[in-house]
Amino acid sequence: MARYDFDFGVIGGGAAGLTATAGASQLGVKVLLVEKESTLGGDCLHYGCVPSKTLIKTARVYHLIKRAKDFGLPEADLGNVDFREISKHIRAVIDTIQKHDSLERFCSLGARVEFGTPEFLDEYTIKLKGKTYSARKWLISTGSSPSAPPIEGLTDVEYLTNKEIFSLEHLPSSMIVLGGGPIAIEMAQAFSRLGTDVTIVQRSGQILSKEDRDMADLVMEALKKEGVRFYLNTKIKRVAERAGIKEVSFEYDGREKKITAQALLIAMGRRANLEGLGLERIGVEYSQKGLSLDERLRSTQRHIYGAGDVTGRYLFTHAAGYEAGVVIANAVFHLPRKVNYRFMPRCTYTDPEIASIGLTEKEAQKEGIEYTVWKEDFSSNDRALAEGESEGRIKMLIDRKGNPLGIQILGLHAGELLSEWVAVLNGKVKLSTIATSTHPYPTLSEINKRITGNLLSTKLFSDRVRKTLRFFFHFKGRACEIKE
Repeated sequence: MARYDFDFGVIGGGAAGLTATAGASQLGVKVLLVEKESTLGGDCLHYGCVPSKTLIKTARVYHLIKRAKDFGLPEADLGNVDFREISKHIRAVIDTIQKHDSLERFCSLGARVEFGTPEFLDEYTIKLKGKTYSARKWLISTGSSPSAPPIEGLTDVEYLTNKEIFSLEHLPSSMIVLGGGPIAIEMAQAFSRLGTDVTIVQRSGQILSKEDRDMADLVMEALKKEGVRFYLNTKIKRVAERAGIKEVSFEYDGREKKITAQALLIAMGRRANLEGLGLERIGVEYSQKGLSLDERLRSTQRHIYGAGDVTGRYLFTHAAGYEAGVVIANAVFHLPRKVNYRFMPRCTYTDPEIASIGLTEKEAQKEGIEYTVWKEDFSSNDRALAEGESEGRIKMLIDRKGNPLGIQILGLHAGELLSEWVAVLNGKVKLSTIATSTHPYPTLSEINKRITGNLLSTKLFSDRVRKTLRFFFHFKGRACEIKE
């Protein structure tokens, strides 16, 4: 029997790698964790989820202060934003969370942590800083990086990605954002609220393309009200930079248009970080999108797994954590657990937020599933009105048997409101349970109760029920009629 230095080797210290390392170590597995950067935490901690949500909160506070009069308060006299101070605040939040992802913590769990760029020598052994390390099984969780699209002139222009945008020395007076996905839309709103003149250029005819058009359009309208400009259905021709000013040329509405700005943010997709690992040498298949994996997250070398952004499936931190759990089940417990993304939630942290779980209308139509749609506006929720945040909607898809297929929520704290639906859909809870459960008043969560109650009320308050009650109990019917 072959002897290995470690039971389990993990390459990549982001969400998936840290989750797998912590889980396996606490189960008594001898684990090696390798991270190419000088600190653990990955893209989410340093360039993604944490800094972006910190910036979004900062921008929201600034925006609310400017809206003081809407809440019966005197208008505030605000000065200009110093982005260096915002960057310091973002760095402080990262540093606080970094303590949870420290080398010392993982050493205390029993894992060995090494820093550097590894390369596979064979399917069980890596080379790292002149030394070799072998493991019985491996997990590749090296994450992803922003992808630079093949646009003429882009290589000669100084542009921003999520790697640079949180550590700027000053707030740009104007910004062009190429892309219409979550990162693009979140950053566009945040910088607009801080005082940047923002324009979004999107290739397709819809922002947030994974969402249904009606919900995504509501997000776009909210941003438009705050001053963000949009150009959809474009074909980007070229970019250039003259005296520090960025210039983007694109086809729009049958004509070529040219716009300029002080900063250019590229948010047009991501590529898996797999180059340089020597995967070709050991027969592990991959593409720019990610590893070739089966439903148990095994690569073409069955003892080498993939999790996180390298799967190319759901580029979310919570998805990475879920996938790490699937890997642990297979690699440590030897249980044939498969991934199931049917109820993988997602949230875009605009204001209002948009959160989804299950099928959207476009997905249901693609799968040929019959459904009905139920909607409830936040304007009917007392807490939303009290908060001055009545913009939003919940949308529920129901199948022919009355079971929920998917939920989309647009509104204040939509991501938090979705958590109830995470439990409902994964636990196969009946909608009647939500409708008959008491939710505290006044809370935004009552909108979940209300939409399910509206669905069930069509059956409860039907003519058939009224006739049955009249027959058995001799009820006399309406006591008031509105006269026209």
